[in-house]
Amino acid sequence: MVPSDATPTSLTGIGVSPGLVAGPVARMAPGITEPEIATLDSSRDTEKECDRIAQAAQTVKKSLELSAAEAKGDGRTLLETTAQMAADPTLTSSAQAMVRERRLAPERAVWEAADTLASMLESLGGYMAERTRDVADVRDRIVAVLIDAPMPGIPRLPEPFVLVAEDLAPADTALLDPEKVVAFVTSEGGPTSHTAILARSLGMPAIVGAGTAVIDRLHDGDIVLVDGTKGVITLDPSEDELRRARELANRVRVFNGDGATRDGHEVQLLANVGDAAGARSAAEAGAMGIGLFRTEFCFLDQPEEPTVEAQVEAYRGVLEAFPGKKVVVRTLDAGADKPLPFLTDATEANPALGVRAYRTTRRDPEVLEHQLQALAKAEAATDAKVWVMAPMISTADEAEAFTDKARSYGLKTAGMMIEVPSAALMADKLFEHADFASIGTNDLTQYVMAADRLLSSLADLSTGWQPAVLRLIKAACDGASPHGRPVGVCGEAAADPALAVVLVGLGVASLSMTARALPDVDAVLKSVDLADCQRLAGLATSARTADDARGAVRAELPILEELGL
Repeated sequence: MVPSDATPTSLTGIGVSPGLVAGPVARMAPGITEPEIATLDSSRDTEKECDRIAQAAQTVKKSLELSAAEAKGDGRTLLETTAQMAADPTLTSSAQAMVRERRLAPERAVWEAADTLASMLESLGGYMAERTRDVADVRDRIVAVLIDAPMPGIPRLPEPFVLVAEDLAPADTALLDPEKVVAFVTSEGGPTSHTAILARSLGMPAIVGAGTAVIDRLHDGDIVLVDGTKGVITLDPSEDELRRARELANRVRVFNGDGATRDGHEVQLLANVGDAAGARSAAEAGAMGIGLFRTEFCFLDQPEEPTVEAQVEAYRGVLEAFPGKKVVVRTLDAGADKPLPFLTDATEANPALGVRAYRTTRRDPEVLEHQLQALAKAEAATDAKVWVMAPMISTADEAEAFTDKARSYGLKTAGMMIEVPSAALMADKLFEHADFASIGTNDLTQYVMAADRLLSSLADLSTGWQPAVLRLIKAACDGASPHGRPVGVCGEAAADPALAVVLVGLGVASLSMTARALPDVDAVLKSVDLADCQRLAGLATSARTADDARGAVRAELPILEELGL
């Protein structure tokens, strides 16, 4: 019990997944300690030690694959990707060479080989730099097997807890159990990191980028209140604050598939999915359709392009979950943070600005053609209404070429992603060809603000609340209006209930998000009229900073506080 005269202390980070919950702190166990520099004595056979490294890597790979089989959606994909990293011959071969040439102890050899690989990936920047966290995770797991130490990971406790960590590897995040982990706080990370995206898909309040000083003040057993919307951690919360958190946790909101503002202006509330399981979950959550089907999940970790038949099967599973409804399919978004060995060049100096997404058709047009062929076949075998769009469209010529190509395969509704500033500014010309557009706010923000969205040090720039980003979204909607074309948003901004109001006010017709966000966005939209949305959009676009825009809009939406958002 906290004395009535006690003053709660608040700590701050970056709120990346909304919700207000309380619980005891459980700190993530520190990773494996760096092994000492040690060499093998004369009695140890170097080849047997090399075999131990290979066997340890295979043990880790199989363990991750078993975990992946039990995970769903994005979590499964992340675990499968980490499992492939464990089997990467670059890591094991380098470590084995150090054992043979320098007679290093296996655990030390693995550590040094991982450091070398991580440095190489770091130098490439972008997505490849993000993979350094995977390398460290795999390194720790292999070393743990070699020295017979406990496998690093999330604490196992009988009661629910707030997880506190320096950072979470994708493999750890994918295994978070919402029944046990009620929220998490990390010192590193940003709003568009894999950790943040998975937290939102799990509906788990989360704060990242809090810094070491904040994390050091959170001790095992401390009772804390985590506000994933505001990015605030309250130490020693009062009884009233704890009671409110419990009330919010027990309040269940559902979405009935009728997205609209209070005065009846329809807003299609759609779901982002990556596979058939995700589509079925979205349908159960009441989604009015699919606003973003990420088809690259069918291609990731494949040594070569999947056959047309294999693609048809994967697409059908998603389409069948939404008979008679719209399913917006994004063609392959390869490159940058999603490299594919058979299509992209990992040696590009700046892959985010390189040959990615639709640009891969410049040298490998057949990959897109096969995908369009498979989509047409999948649509013909189901009752879903397929809308197909290409990512990274930058010019009117690209919009014309893609839409003509899509229609040549019998796909009637063809559009584009707006992620590049040029597409937003030239929208009136691009909509002479495109039937619709969906704005990817993550990439659009990255390119507008010239800030790598994977860098936690630039997290303050990587927000859809930036007035410059909002003005470009308005420009895109204004360009679509004379042609009568709908514009949607499928980036992370769509899942922010306050920002959703602004987007509708800017002219956005549909919002696509993780299915867990649908009830919150719906509840806030139903509390305002279209005129309110337009007024608040004006406040946001005329604001000086992202913080000013967010603060001004939230101040006008008292329902957010009522709902704990």
